[in-house]
Amino acid sequence: MSTEDKIKYTEDTLDLDGKQEYTITVYAENRIGLLNRIAIIFSKRKINIESLNSSASEIDGIHRFNIVIHEGYEVVRKLARQIEKQIEVLKVYFNTNEEIIWQELALYKVSTDEIAEKVTVERLLRQYGASAVVIRKDYTVFAVTGHREETDALVKALEPYELIEFVRSARVAIIKDSAGFHEKLKEFEAEDPGEELVENEFLEKGEKIFTM
Repeated sequence: MSTEDKIKYTEDTLDLDGKQEYTITVYAENRIGLLNRIAIIFSKRKINIESLNSSASEIDGIHRFNIVIHEGYEVVRKLARQIEKQIEVLKVYFNTNEEIIWQELALYKVSTDEIAEKVTVERLLRQYGASAVVIRKDYTVFAVTGHREETDALVKALEPYELIEFVRSARVAIIKDSAGFHEKLKEFEAEDPGEELVENEFLEKGEKIFTM
């Protein structure tokens, strides 16, 4: 939803303080210093960023930020409006987990000997849909995509079997009820069309204009 829209509360995802997980999606020009200014907006309000991802969007030259926080609706709404005030920012949306499709990537480094010797480990990896990225004599790296609860569950399951390293990416998310930001750009153009390009009639004449 955009900053002007009302949100649909989902009672079972709210904690005692009325907070829940929100994903803030920011469409902006990719300019130096913007990410720092956005981070300052959160730090000034003492709000912890759970996850932050920046990537190219479907529109050339426009970047997309996915920011995950755990807060109440009013706080998130005000944050979104504050971010929209940044000159490079084109539009900000904020959504609950029920309103987006999201994934995170996790990598697990496990002892190759443990996998070869214990059928339980191989079964666990298959159960969680893990795929081998690198296989070496001393270790194997597996990749899993899914929600945080799923990747965390595999960490706990692998702890007794020499889990050497674990790392998880930031969230990537797509809004379910969205036609894509290019449609929003069309709306912007309709509301505030740019000035018509006027051709300079003297541009190609060069010395003919200024020769005495």
